[in-house]
Amino acid sequence: MRNPHSQMVCLKQWADRGLYDVVAQNIDKLDAGEAAIVLRILDHIHVVDQIFQHHLQRLKHGFGAPRSEKIPELRTLTSSMRKVDAWYASYVGNLSAQELEEPIDFVFTSGKAARMTRSEIILHVSLHGTYHRGNAGLILLKNGIQPNADSVTDFLETAA
Repeated sequence: MRNPHSQMVCLKQWADRGLYDVVAQNIDKLDAGEAAIVLRILDHIHVVDQIFQHHLQRLKHGFGAPRSEKIPELRTLTSSMRKVDAWYASYVGNLSAQELEEPIDFVFTSGKAARMTRSEIILHVSLHGTYHRGNAGLILLKNGIQPNADSVTDFLETAA
């Protein structure tokens, strides 16, 4: 049985892939403004994932904001998202209970100092992605496009 942190990250990986697939198949059905918003949402999720990936490794990340200066193309975002999601799945799967509770000191892109445990960071990354995938899903629904499944029950049913 997987630990809950590993399950959360695997659910995130599954849901991210599903959303990117739906967006890739339907981006041409959105007007330019809404397509840009969806890409900005995907970029924001991904940049935050990368920022906290660096925090977990105690490395500097180089982002001045929780988004890219220029929105990357969907293919670039997709490739990078898959690599980062795979990193999280591998990383979290190898953490001990003691490591999960280890505090990490870092600085938010706003300049404010912070401290979170590895467990809290993983929870944040997972829930942050869920929130914003919902934002993108609303834009898709508004345009008659069915978003991907994104719930824990759908994930568990699919993974079974």
